[in-house]
Amino acid sequence: MIFLKAFIVGGLICAAGQILIDKTKLTPARILVTFVVLGVFLQLIGIYAPLVDYAGAGATVPLTGFGYNLCKGVHKAVTENGFLGVFTGGFTAGAGGICAALIFGFLVSIIFRSKPKK
Repeated sequence: MIFLKAFIVGGLICAAGQILIDKTKLTPARILVTFVVLGVFLQLIGIYAPLVDYAGAGATVPLTGFGYNLCKGVHKAVTENGFLGVFTGGFTAGAGGICAALIFGFLVSIIFRSKPKK
């Protein structure tokens, strides 16, 4: 059942992004930033954590999940290290995903060659 919940919640988040792309003049970059900020905001008001508990990866994999992860990391670092945690918490929380993206991007760039559009 968790797979169905993840599929539905993740699909709804992605569908919302597609609707924003199709129906507004927002650029994809602004939509991505909006989703990250929305994840932070929803975590701050206490809505996103129950959604993660309900949907698992369906809520943590989209960009709103990245914002949630950053907010959770900053909160944890502030409680442990005080004010310095504001600056270090987001980096610590997001380091694994960012490193994985860099490593896999590098490996793919070695394996495949880019071609110019014709």
